[in-house]
This record gives sequence, C-alpha cells and structure tokens, in this order.
Amino acid sequence: MTSQTTVEKASREPQDTAVPAPAKGLRGHPWLTLFSVAIGVMMVALDGTIVAIANPAIQQDLGASLADVQWITNGYMLALAVSLITAGKLGDRFGHRQTFLIGVVGFAAASGAIGFSSSVALVIAFRVLQGLFGALLMPAALGLLRATFPAEKLNMAIGIWGMVIGASTAGGPILGGVLVEHVNWQSVFFINVPVGVIALVLGLVILRDHRAENAPRSFDIGGVVLLSQAMFCLIWALIKGAEWGWGDYKTLGFLGAAVALFVVFAFSQKNVREPLIPLAMFRSVPLSAGAVLMVLMAFAFMGGLFFVTFYLQNVHGLSPVDSGLHLLPLTGMMIVASPLAGAMITKFGPRVPLVGGMVCTAVAMFGMSQLDIGTSTLTMSIWFGLLGLGLAPVMVGATEVIVGNAPMELSGVAGGLQQAAMQVGGSLGTAVLGAVMASQVDSKLADNWTAAKLPPLTPEQLDAASSAVEVGVPPVDGNTPPEVAAQIAGVAHDTFVSGMSTAFTVAGIVAVVAALVATLTKRGANAEAGAGAGHI
Repeated sequence: MTSQTTVEKASREPQDTAVPAPAKGLRGHPWLTLFSVAIGVMMVALDGTIVAIANPAIQQDLGASLADVQWITNGYMLALAVSLITAGKLGDRFGHRQTFLIGVVGFAAASGAIGFSSSVALVIAFRVLQGLFGALLMPAALGLLRATFPAEKLNMAIGIWGMVIGASTAGGPILGGVLVEHVNWQSVFFINVPVGVIALVLGLVILRDHRAENAPRSFDIGGVVLLSQAMFCLIWALIKGAEWGWGDYKTLGFLGAAVALFVVFAFSQKNVREPLIPLAMFRSVPLSAGAVLMVLMAFAFMGGLFFVTFYLQNVHGLSPVDSGLHLLPLTGMMIVASPLAGAMITKFGPRVPLVGGMVCTAVAMFGMSQLDIGTSTLTMSIWFGLLGLGLAPVMVGATEVIVGNAPMELSGVAGGLQQAAMQVGGSLGTAVLGAVMASQVDSKLADNWTAAKLPPLTPEQLDAASSAVEVGVPPVDGNTPPEVAAQIAGVAHDTFVSGMSTAFTVAGIVAVVAALVATLTKRGANAEAGAGAGHI
C-alpha cells in the first residue's frame, strides 16, 4: 500500500467519536492527567531555554569550541526532529502511557548523566539521548489528553497545557541564570532528575493506558535511518564548512550526500506500507507552506537567539541571572501575545496574523542587527519584546495551517511534522548563522587586530583567537598587561558584534521570506479537530 493510498484511506474511514468514560478515582482523572503530563513536558520546555543560559559556562569549563557548543543544541534538536513522528506512531501502537513514562525516565536519566559528564563529547552524546526520549514524551502527552478529556473540554485542557509550556519557557532563562551563577552549570541538568521522579510517580498512579484502535502494524525503520543520515550530513557540512572551506571536497561531499539521502528518503516513502511521512499530505499547498514557514521561523528565531546569550554575558559582562532577566521580554511577550493571536486567528483566519507576525519578526531581527557594545537595556528589551510579539501568531497559527489541512486521521502525523519542522529549522539556523559568524570573524579579526597595533599573531595564534572571539571571549591570559588586555577585549567585542550583526541581518532576510510564504496559508477543514496538535 503506498502512502497516497494510506492518506486517501484515512480520509474515508469512519471517525472514532466515542467520548471517554468518566474516570473513577485517581486513575484516568482528566484534570489530574493534565497535571501529570504537564509536569513531564515541563522538563522538555525548560530545557529549551535553560541550556542556552548554561552554554557559555559549559564552553568555558570544558574548553569547547563554537562548533561543540552548537552541537549541544543541534544534537538535541536533531534527535527530536528525526524522532517525533515515529514516536507518535509508537505511542499509537504500544500505548501513550507506556511511551510517556519511558520518555520521562529516559529524559531524566540522560539529564543526570550530562551533569556527571567531564567532556563536551559526553555532553553532546547525552543531549542526543535527551532529544530521543523527549520525542517519546511529547506526542504521548497529547495522546493521553485526547484519550481522557471529553471533546468539549479538550481545548481548555490544551490551552492550560500550553500556558504551562509557555511559563516554563519564560522561566528557563531566569532559573538557569540562578543555577549557573549560584551553583554550577551541571545543576541545570540535575534539576530534571527530581522533576522526572515526580512525573514518574504521578504517571504510575494517575495515567490510564490508552491504545489507538487502528494501531500501525509496522514501522518505517528504513525511513528513520535515511532521514537521520541525511540531516546529519547536512548539519555537519554547515557547521564544518567555515573550517574546511565552502568549496572544499569534504564540505561538498557531505552536502551532496545529504541531497542524495533526501532524494532516496522521498522515494522510499512512496513504497512502504507505513511511511514515516506520507508524502501525499504535501499536495496541500497550505500544509506545505505551513511546514516551510515553521522551518524558516525557527531558522530565524533559534539561529539568532543562539548568539544572544554570548552577547549578554561575554560582551556586556552580565551575570547569568541578569542575562535571563534581559531575555524575559521575549518569552514573556510570547505568553501574553499567544491568546491574543489565537483570538485574531479565530476571527480573521491564519493568513493575516501569520504574515504580520513574520513581518514583526523581521523588523526585530533587523533591529537586533544594530546592537553594539553600548546598547542600553531598554533598547534590547524593545527588540526582544517585538520578537516575542511576532513569533506568537506563528506558534499558535501553525496548528490550523498544518494540522487543519491534513486528513483527520493523520492529525498526529501532522502535529509531529510541525514540531519536526521547528526542530530542523532551529538546527539549520544555528548551523548556518554559526557559519556566518565564523566567516565574519575569520575575515575581520586579523585586520582589526592589526589596526589596533597589537602584537602580531602567528597563524596558530590567530586560529585560537578566532575560536575565542566567535563566542565573544577576548583571547587574553593572566600575563597580559591590563592596558593591552583592554585593547584586545575591544577588538574581540567589536569583531564579535560585527559578526552577530551580519547573522541577525541574514535572519531578518529569512523572516521576510517566511512572511511571503505565509501568504499561501489558509484555514483548514480539520482545524478544530486537530487543534491540540499544535501545542506539542
């Protein structure tokens, strides 16, 4: 059976409209189920922003390069992106309760292992495991809510769950700052262990087993392997391109391998019984536009935000706590603006809010490209707040665009596709803008160093200095005279800010392209039925 047939069959089969039976006692109680899964998902939401605050401390403590720090983020996001759709199908086949509990235990255990890691390689490896277990946890949580809440109360439950995720995201930078500043960077990961234990105990007591009636009988293991290999080749080429050279045979080889693997993956999806991604879904122009929009939005947002923590801590000299407080306008505005964006999308449809949101995002990115060493807190807060205001409609509207334009029975796959698109876009943005930063530093540092009349550097010293400057750290040691150290710091910060400005300009251009793509979106026929998927 081809993926085309699968999609068409799904659209013809009768709906399962049974209302969940009223729960007796703790087991399966709807609101207690919401509380239980919210605790588990809170770990994943916190991790999205809390680790960004810890990155500078990890980089300094473990002597990590810019590429290493990028992989701490990219490894996690790639594992999520590749696994989300498959994880959703695993929940349908084996039960959402089981996959949720496995995800909680695995995520907490991987977090604890990161805290005990003594090398950046181990941190990256366990971050990948975090992503894999997080992918099990997130779709299963939504499946449990769908199984326990009656239809008339499901949207309210999803809304509360979304607010928990938003609050966790907003609190991540502040909590991360407190832990990094007053304990250590390891505590950022250790905190997931007690949270995971609480989520596990609650899950064992409260969650009720649920399995889809039409569970899949097979899994597209080949598709998972092909997509994983393709994404690895692509991101590895983007990260190493600045070091190897964009015309180097190794860079071109990895890029060529990525393209070939993507092509093979696409063909494989047409010939398997249970495809990882039914390609017939993409015949819907609005759905395809929504997926592309999510990639471009995440590219601009996550790629640009990657440098902000280094800018605040290493250039402005802020503490981790103060860095978290400076980012609060961004995450706080997303929480405030999300319900307003939802009301606008309900009244006017998704197109106008999505276009307007990406225009605001582009303006914020271009504004952030003007940040310099002396930029005030007020100015930064304005641009961060505008960015949050622009992102909110895109986050909320993605459900209606992607899930609403998919067949009803494939809404889970579409929800996984939305999250996968965000994770892939974030990985690409971090890699591409990281390459832009590295290229700018390589091209300008030597000239800026010479213009400041600093002692000349050997090629080896210049390479080492470039690696430090790429994260905003002046390449000085304890034996450097104070006046020379001040000059070096000035050159390093000016060069870093110049690279960051270029990176934000690229992100702004990508946001403009995303605004154009958003003009192709429209409300889907299944939007109401799939409303929960967008909050995964």
